[in-house]
Amino acid sequence: MLLLYEYDIFWAFLIISSLIPILTFFLSGVLAPISKGPEKFSSYESGIEPIGDAWLQFRIRYYMFALIFVVFDVETVFLYPWSMSFDVLGVSAFIEAFIFVFILILGLVYAWRKGALEWS
Repeated sequence: MLLLYEYDIFWAFLIISSLIPILTFFLSGVLAPISKGPEKFSSYESGIEPIGDAWLQFRIRYYMFALIFVVFDVETVFLYPWSMSFDVLGVSAFIEAFIFVFILILGLVYAWRKGALEWS
């Protein structure tokens, strides 16, 4: 039999964590000063007229490096708990982790061959 009172802490956490952002947005909307004018619609509010176009294009290589870093950073997060309990998990977990690392290495080789790792 499932006892629902065991989930009281979960529901309290869920309600509180939902109310905090809602209250924060509400309070910022109520307390924020409202100033409308031509300065508000300019690119910069420093009072100096902007020179040139505000639109700058970034190279896609920067985002590719960031994405590859995130993928391998997440890999480390997944492999750390596995390595701490390697002796308990056995051979099947080793094979699963080996397949996981192999797929990531295939992705790295693919990115390398496509030239995503070259900066220039």
